[in-house]
Amino acid sequence: DGLKDADGNVLHYDRIYTIGEFDLYIPKDENGNYKEYETALESYGDTTEVMRGLIPSHIVFNGKKGALTGAGALTAKVGETVLFIHSTANRDTRPHLIGGHGDYVWATGKFINKP
Repeated sequence: DGLKDADGNVLHYDRIYTIGEFDLYIPKDENGNYKEYETALESYGDTTEVMRGLIPSHIVFNGKKGALTGAGALTAKVGETVLFIHSTANRDTRPHLIGGHGDYVWATGKFINKP
């Protein structure tokens, strides 16, 4: 049925953007340089050891540094409605819109709940 407002009216969006926030755990060698591996399987043991420390080596949006800037910027035209879906793995972050406002927020990330 699509997304609805608190009164059950269907909501329409001109654009929908997904913003994924990810923790990366990249092992370092004895000199403090990031290690390189031929395959993901080869890195498995070292990577899981780094992950056990629960301190990410990198935190990125949409998989890489600068993914949401320049050519990857999330743009919209004046008057368009935009739905932003923000997902995060391990931390409590709250994106803030600059230059606009949000009409509806599903705070717990459950679209079956009323906004």
